[in-house]
Amino acid sequence: MSRQRVLAIIQAGGAGGRMDVLTRELAKPALPFAGVFQLVDFPLSNLAHSGISEVWLSVSFQGSSLEEQVANGRPWDLDRTYGGLRLLMPQEGTGSTDEEGFAKGNADELYRLRDQIRAADPAYVVVMSADHVYKFDFDDALATHRERDADCTVVTSEVSLEEASDHAVLQVDGDGVVTGFDYKPSEPASTTVATEIFVYRPSTLVETLEELHRELAADSGEGDSGLADFGDHLLPRLVERRRVVAHPMEGYWRDLGEPHKYLKAHRDVLVDDQGVLDDLRWPIRTRQPQRVPARVLEDGRVVDSLLSPGCRVSGEVVRSVLGPGVVVEAGAVVRDSVVFTDTVIEAGARVDWAIIDRDCVVGSDSVTGAPATDVDDPDLVALVGRGSRIEAGTELPAGARLEPGSTA
Repeated sequence: MSRQRVLAIIQAGGAGGRMDVLTRELAKPALPFAGVFQLVDFPLSNLAHSGISEVWLSVSFQGSSLEEQVANGRPWDLDRTYGGLRLLMPQEGTGSTDEEGFAKGNADELYRLRDQIRAADPAYVVVMSADHVYKFDFDDALATHRERDADCTVVTSEVSLEEASDHAVLQVDGDGVVTGFDYKPSEPASTTVATEIFVYRPSTLVETLEELHRELAADSGEGDSGLADFGDHLLPRLVERRRVVAHPMEGYWRDLGEPHKYLKAHRDVLVDDQGVLDDLRWPIRTRQPQRVPARVLEDGRVVDSLLSPGCRVSGEVVRSVLGPGVVVEAGAVVRDSVVFTDTVIEAGARVDWAIIDRDCVVGSDSVTGAPATDVDDPDLVALVGRGSRIEAGTELPAGARLEPGSTA
């Protein structure tokens, strides 16, 4: 039997405001992970290994930063004449007052794509976010979707009760049917959350989006469909009126949408690949320029850390990730931090619980951040934007923010 056609839509998100200065000039899915990958590599690699070759990457912000990274789909064998990778950019001047400009959320974005989905006429639509780290065979979710004759299949993961309030929380009965849905509740009723991977029956998705638009648009401003994020109206309506089932994802899954979560996820992979980065049968593919091997020089000390190609370490690096070409000079200390490409940490500088973007200079004997007293506090992570300079002897406290191109 021939394989039924699957359309995958990766939603690259908007301005990524929760990542603050790190996404002023960069789409969030282009942020690096573990030094040598970008976040968008994870959905693209999982799709490629799952045999799904028709992929739309919907970009709402800083599209050029993603366009360069995905290289027309080449690393994932998606640069092809039929199907393959297609980048979707925001459009204005379409003549429809409810579709112009940037989408107000991921459900609104799907509404704006409804005519293209309808014209493509796939058997299934798989929709996912682009800022999560995981390994997953989409065929497994598609099999559940077919077997249960579902209108929507939600791929789920289990998290702690404290973490659940940051996600869409599901109540699932003994047959795997989703019976309840709460979007980022203050008091979660369960620890089962949506991973923001969904399989839809295309006709149901389009019909529900248009139905909701008719109900909501009248109370919304011009150019606003009223749909916002999937958890505001779309999933609640589907759970209420349609057959929605859950498909549990086994193994590691993390949402990296906030700086402290980003740092914590890096901590997870410092000494253990979590079954995601080390599977030679399911490699995470990426586009990376060639660099010389990393060097740890005579006085350098590295503990429980990841060093990317081109790094040169003469100082001390502890529980940290250094991107390609990062230099840590003699006497400098980098702890519990992530440093992006081609940044220099000068002699005697100290960096703690911080994320430092690419092409920065952290001056000699300066102090950036402070040891983390609470790794779950989003306000304690120091962030330094791209191309910034911290002058010698300067102190940036815990939680400081330095805008791209700034000097402190």
